[in-house]
Amino acid sequence: MDEEAKPNPNADAAPAAAEAAASSPPPLSSSESAEGKDKEEEKEEEEEEEAGDLVEKLVELVEEIAAISDFRNAYRRQFCNLSRRIRLLAPMLEEAKEGPRPLPDVSYSALRRLREALADSRELLRLGVSGSKISLVLEREKIMKSFQDITARLEQALGLISFDELDISDEVREQVELVHAQFKRAKERSDPSDDDLFNDLVSVYNSSTSANVDPDILQRLSDKLQLATISDLNQESLILHEMASGGDPGAVVEKMSMLLKRIKDFVQSRDPEMGTPVNTTELSGKDNMASPIVPDDFRCPISLDLMKDPVIVATGQTYERGCIERWLEAGHDTCPKTQQKLPNKSLTPNYVLRSLIAQWCEANGMEPPKRAAQHHNAPASCTAAEHSNVVELLQKLLSQNLEDQREAAGMLRQLAKRSPENRACIGDAGAIPILVSLLSTTDVSTQEHVVTALLNLSIYEENKARIITSGAVPGVVHVLKRGSMEARENSAATLFSLSLVDENKITIGASGAIPALVLLLSNGSQRGKRDAATALFNLCIYQGNKGKAVRAGLIPVLLGLVTETESGMMDEALAILAILSSHPEGKTAISSANAIPMLVGVIRNGSARNKENAAAVLVHLCNGEQQQQHLAEAQEQGIVTLLEELAKSGTDRGKRKAIQLLERMNRFLMQQSQAQAQAEAMAQAHAHAQSQAQVQALNEAQSQVEMQVEQLLLPTTSHLSDRRDG
Repeated sequence: MDEEAKPNPNADAAPAAAEAAASSPPPLSSSESAEGKDKEEEKEEEEEEEAGDLVEKLVELVEEIAAISDFRNAYRRQFCNLSRRIRLLAPMLEEAKEGPRPLPDVSYSALRRLREALADSRELLRLGVSGSKISLVLEREKIMKSFQDITARLEQALGLISFDELDISDEVREQVELVHAQFKRAKERSDPSDDDLFNDLVSVYNSSTSANVDPDILQRLSDKLQLATISDLNQESLILHEMASGGDPGAVVEKMSMLLKRIKDFVQSRDPEMGTPVNTTELSGKDNMASPIVPDDFRCPISLDLMKDPVIVATGQTYERGCIERWLEAGHDTCPKTQQKLPNKSLTPNYVLRSLIAQWCEANGMEPPKRAAQHHNAPASCTAAEHSNVVELLQKLLSQNLEDQREAAGMLRQLAKRSPENRACIGDAGAIPILVSLLSTTDVSTQEHVVTALLNLSIYEENKARIITSGAVPGVVHVLKRGSMEARENSAATLFSLSLVDENKITIGASGAIPALVLLLSNGSQRGKRDAATALFNLCIYQGNKGKAVRAGLIPVLLGLVTETESGMMDEALAILAILSSHPEGKTAISSANAIPMLVGVIRNGSARNKENAAAVLVHLCNGEQQQQHLAEAQEQGIVTLLEELAKSGTDRGKRKAIQLLERMNRFLMQQSQAQAQAEAMAQAHAHAQSQAQVQALNEAQSQVEMQVEQLLLPTTSHLSDRRDG
């Protein structure tokens, strides 16, 4: 019940009662009562249907938002953050579709708030993609206020959602709680680069004549606003005209158009060959039919023109060299298409794509585009012959011939195995995205070659980032689950190699790789178990993956490997146990398995490294709620002497863990001794009290006997009376 609807005990009851009596309807007849019940049932059905529609609408909104990309330069970080965080809500909404109906009032209200906030988020994100670039910058205060308002509303809506009522799983709950925390911490402010862009634009906006404008400012505006081509300038002009016809203040739009004209005049003064823009509507139908449609993959994402000199950036995306160089020279450090931060600004010629473009031009009777200058004939990492060989292999990979694909994948696997130079050459040539696309092939041999080639390529540090940004992890996990044993082994080894980069631990952990690795550790070949163990060890270093590993059933598998000496996996198993024991769920699972005797046995008979890890596990177990129980059990197993020996002759870490355990054991034994002494003292006091009570009871009994004897010896009253009478 809402607070406003609760009765007020302090109010005057008489007027309220009279008013209620006057306004209350007459009693319902039986037919009216039945009709009322039917209406209530209909209302419940409507609410159930409405709840389903609400969740479906939320799913659609998130899908629409996920499809919005390629944000403008201004406020790009804010747009990307908002879009990314909203996309992370998709799993929760998918699970909510299967949740209870009708929705509880609290959750229904929270989801309605979420829908309203998402709808406004969608409109703001659309503005960031299709709105006027100039207007977007000039309306800085309004845009930033919108970001702040939407962020606050999303945070409030997520805070009201009851995961239990919607039956949301623990994994998805953790993800949504993370997003909620991000919205809560977010303090959306404009970046310094956006402030600089705003100041430059205002200075031109307020200039009375073009002569007063600094050319350097116009150059910066052209670069940062991406108003450097006829296509860009025409698009911006159309948007401003639409704003004017849509009711925006005419004077403001007119001034923005004047500002755009100054930028356009500047651009054309720097490139006279740009000429007057061509009106495409004037082209004849015949000309349109004669010109072949350029495939999107052959167009530069920045200029949308056919690429002459395609180059690959660190995220794996390809651009025209001149366009991406201007982008980087403008001070940007992100990939224009994916918005990801570039780990480096190296540009690698995409020879495969250049060859495909040339073939397409030849097939369509067009002259292949010529580069302005031959910057690089081949990567410095390999010879021209080796590079040519790699390009030929990649063309085979792209063919639809299964035998060609299998042969090319096998050759690339061998080349990547031989030398660091080959790994760099293959990665630079753009092989990784092509290999990733073949991870789902149904041909067993090709799949084995592909995943092993990626494993060999991942040894080269720059290739790790390329593999991750190419979206390889889901494909590698697919092979790990369903591939041949050799493919599963090399998938696990690939995940280990990639997980050496801390950021990748999160990506791999979120991909569903951990349960598949646990399964391989449980029933794989000896090599597969070892590869799975090394990957799991690395992944579990990240705190967020520890719970996933425990819930995937890793603890029993590890304990089994420790006790099965013939498995040869004791070292790896104990190392992973030492990591998991620091997590509450891991500690509980190890404790429930009654592992104390086994761990003490390792400290007694194991290698130096295993003793160290067993002691590390015990340090975590012998702390917290069950500390006394575990210390007592370890003492019964004779651990004290073993720890004293480990503290003297173990590894440095082993010594530290032994000393920690000894300190806790000494405190425990001292407490035990004190408790025993107190118990003995209490027992003695009790015995003394009992003895005193017995003595006192005897004394009292003796007194009573004496009194009785005295009474018997005294002459009776009647006897004395007889004597007096005589």
